[in-house]
Amino acid sequence: MLFSAVAVNLNKVGFNFTTDQLFMLTALPSVSGALLRVPYSFMVPVFGGRRWTAFSTGILIIPCVWLGFAVQNPATPFSVFIIIALLCGFAGANFASSMANISFFFPKAKQGGALGINGGLGNLGVSVMQLVAPLVISLSMFAVFGGTGVEQADGTMLFLENAAWVWVPLLAIFTLAAWFGMHDLATSKASLKEQLPVLKRAHLWIMGVLYLATFGSFIGFSAGFAMLAKTQFPDVNILHFAFFGPLFGALARSAGGAISDRFGGTKVSLINFVFMAIFSALLFTTLPHNGVGGNFIAFFGVFLMLFLTAGLGSGSTFQMISVIFRKLTMDRVKAQGGTEERALREAATDTAAALGFISAIGAVGGFFIPKAFGTSLALTGSPAGAMKVFLVFYIVCVVITWAVYGRKSSRK
Repeated sequence: MLFSAVAVNLNKVGFNFTTDQLFMLTALPSVSGALLRVPYSFMVPVFGGRRWTAFSTGILIIPCVWLGFAVQNPATPFSVFIIIALLCGFAGANFASSMANISFFFPKAKQGGALGINGGLGNLGVSVMQLVAPLVISLSMFAVFGGTGVEQADGTMLFLENAAWVWVPLLAIFTLAAWFGMHDLATSKASLKEQLPVLKRAHLWIMGVLYLATFGSFIGFSAGFAMLAKTQFPDVNILHFAFFGPLFGALARSAGGAISDRFGGTKVSLINFVFMAIFSALLFTTLPHNGVGGNFIAFFGVFLMLFLTAGLGSGSTFQMISVIFRKLTMDRVKAQGGTEERALREAATDTAAALGFISAIGAVGGFFIPKAFGTSLALTGSPAGAMKVFLVFYIVCVVITWAVYGRKSSRK
């Protein structure tokens, strides 16, 4: 999410990128993040949670340090920012491996809540990023490392490099904490060959679509909201408000997992998709037309509800995944005459692999949503075209959830 805070300010420090290019930079981390979630989700059983977490955290220092230097030189080409943005996506892949690791620690009855808390805290990082970055770029924190800042028209100084460098000491601390404070569970060990068969299951692809609508919306709105609001309401300093949406969504994700453990993920997801469609339709009434009209308060309020439902749905659909794949695998192993112990071990491995792969599908929304906004604005001058696509998609998800999992005949 680093570029969601940096892209809004790039042209203020001497760059001359187009709106579509800036939207592209906010979207690109989700491309590499989504693609890498697949191998990342398989790495925990192969290398162990402790070693993989330490390695995958430590390498994030590279794009943070590089970006801090790149933003200080207005001659830095757009292609360099593309590479840094793709490297930032490695952090998104970490989410898949953390979910895979978590899934080995908790029994079925607790997985929804545990995954919801882990996912909620992970998603909370989006809000933290968008809250901290606007604060630190106004302070001279890293002058000793070459952070010089750029004077603005109102006489203030903008230290954009701080938005990237402020995370370096924290990444270093947590790399050491992972290496010395975590454990590799022997029960989580599995080869890549043992994990791949999960890709053949139709439920993986169906749940991937549903998770794309929930987590994909959360991560995509988080990446694109600040830039979108800036184009529609240029008089509003959106960085003062942008962090509220991801905060709502992150808190809702934790609640979504816990509520689903009690009432069932299918029921919660179905109701949630209905509300996502309703709020998407309401958003059209808040937008300005040809630069005239529009209501920022209503726009912001409806978007908060979209963040809330996207977060809630992320928790409920993840709970569905853990329940579905655990049941499918245990039924298969028992039908083959396998022991209870083998059924439990294979169920944990299959669930972890499914969670990681489906999270990769969901992360594609982080690219598609901001890119759709940028393309719609470039072609029509309005984001309405992109929002129509999202509305139709949410309605399709209502139908899929009810038809595949919600009907009486399909609940088993």
